[in-house]
Amino acid sequence: MVHKLSVEEFLEKARSLPVIDVRSPGEYDHAHIPGAVSIPLFDNDERAQVGTKYKNAGKDAAVLIGLSMVGPKLADFVKQSKKLNPQNKEVLVHCWRGGMRSGSFAWLLDTAGLTASTLVGGYKAYRNAVLDSFAQPLNLIILGGKTGSGKTDILKELARQGEQIIDLEGLANHKGSSYGAIGQRPQPASEQFENLIFQTLLTLDTSRRIWLEDESRNIGSCFIPMALWQQMRSAPVAFIDLPKAKRVTRLVTEYANIDHGLLVEATERIRKRLGGKVTQDALNALVNHDYATVADLTLDYYDKAYLHGLSHRDPATIQTINTAEDNPEETAKQLIEWVARVGASGAGIYPCLS
Repeated sequence: MVHKLSVEEFLEKARSLPVIDVRSPGEYDHAHIPGAVSIPLFDNDERAQVGTKYKNAGKDAAVLIGLSMVGPKLADFVKQSKKLNPQNKEVLVHCWRGGMRSGSFAWLLDTAGLTASTLVGGYKAYRNAVLDSFAQPLNLIILGGKTGSGKTDILKELARQGEQIIDLEGLANHKGSSYGAIGQRPQPASEQFENLIFQTLLTLDTSRRIWLEDESRNIGSCFIPMALWQQMRSAPVAFIDLPKAKRVTRLVTEYANIDHGLLVEATERIRKRLGGKVTQDALNALVNHDYATVADLTLDYYDKAYLHGLSHRDPATIQTINTAEDNPEETAKQLIEWVARVGASGAGIYPCLS
């Protein structure tokens, strides 16, 4: 008999066992449980045919056509599955709703000598757990700062120094500006982005503080889940105040060796926000490979935009951290010391810093 697991049991076992997603390639490509391996029972066309048959002729007819499609693939399903865990031969299997697709696949594997467990409610139940998790109270600290402050490097340094972080820009494959997609891998769908955030939360102790960068609701084409976004907007902010000259230097280092055409395209995308003259000045500077001038000009816009967003927060929750040098390691130490002082003082402004 196939063993059925709740979402919590399934994810706990998934820490050490391979997960097989038997949904169609299209379903998997859109979004899936991070780390799951796609072994589709039906390809995209077959799934459509079975669905049409079910709608027009009922379940029995759909099952019959499905069996005719799956029959020739059975041996290959077993071979692929055995390769995933050749030692103890135990795997986890799920489909969309935890019904016939995963049940049939798991039965096949059990018959072939593997131990297969399925997810009650399937991927749909997993998604409900994902969305529910963002409403759970979290001890968040927001790492703020104008563009070029090195927030991502500081965040990573905080992790190296023992703090818990969620790197939203890393999960979204985007740095959060018109230039943010340059040099990055393709972005996941927002649904997959949510799955990745949830996967990160599963690795953290949610009773302890968690650092995140201050972000707009959207990071490129990915949207931060509303429940998490609302918590981020009410959380305390450590605002890194790094001099503009240092930020220009950092941006030149990051972008000077990037494809020139991509920089032109990114600048053109914010023409309306920069204004015609500033845009043209920036484009002329790009022609001359004067990246410092490009950074200086565009920072005027980005600084105003960021400070406008910051102005909508409660000023009492914002603490400015002055840093004269672009040194993520030292800034991370300064932040940890600041949190320790705030926590020890019992200041009511920052009740969640623990």
